[in-house]
Amino acid sequence: MRMQLEGITVLSDDVSRLAHFYREALGLHSVVVEDHYVEFANDGIRFAICAKSLMADNTNGHHSYKEANKGQAFELNFQCESPEAVRVMFEAIVSKGAQSIAEPKSMDWGHTTGFFADPDGNIHSLFAVNA
Repeated sequence: MRMQLEGITVLSDDVSRLAHFYREALGLHSVVVEDHYVEFANDGIRFAICAKSLMADNTNGHHSYKEANKGQAFELNFQCESPEAVRVMFEAIVSKGAQSIAEPKSMDWGHTTGFFADPDGNIHSLFAVNA
């Protein structure tokens, strides 16, 4: 038997706010929009946002869905075609409401990488392999 990762679901107390950010700042396209759930078009792994309250209902009120998030919950990494594309995309994302965490720069591991935060405070990266 084998399992395959099919999807990633981000949990939030404010699905509409977070979904708005991912649509407007990152350019993702919603394919399912409900009060407590939003799913985005994506090749490969399904990416969605779900209300913590709905997951609490689905799991017999499990306490972990009722607790406040403390710190980083997950990280998304977006690969760009070039270091210059990282810089351009980073500025565009920040201009649309992302919080700048670390401006793009060349890293020791051979990537140009910048870090930004979404409205829930999760820090994500944009990167490109240095030529």
